Amino acid sequence: MPNPESPAENNAERTDNRLMNLEIKASFVEDLLEQLNQTIYRQQQDIDRLVREVGQLKLQAQEGGVRAGGSAADDLPPHY
Repeated sequence: MPNPESPAENNAERTDNRLMNLEIKASFVEDLLEQLNQTIYRQQQDIDRLVREVGQLKLQAQEGGVRAGGSAADDLPPHY
């Protein structure tokens, strides 16, 4: 039995289906982009924290490894 829809109606339905599929894909891409942005933001926070820690470690190494607020006597082995 032939399709009762006219070619124009069939074409419009295909166009609607294609548009709906593209909208769905765009929605998934937007979600993925937001997830990636959050990941990059967290990674940058980690990098900033690590840079600060490395800077602090460099200062400690330059000062002979004595911790801030501590004294050289605190670093002596217990048998002294």
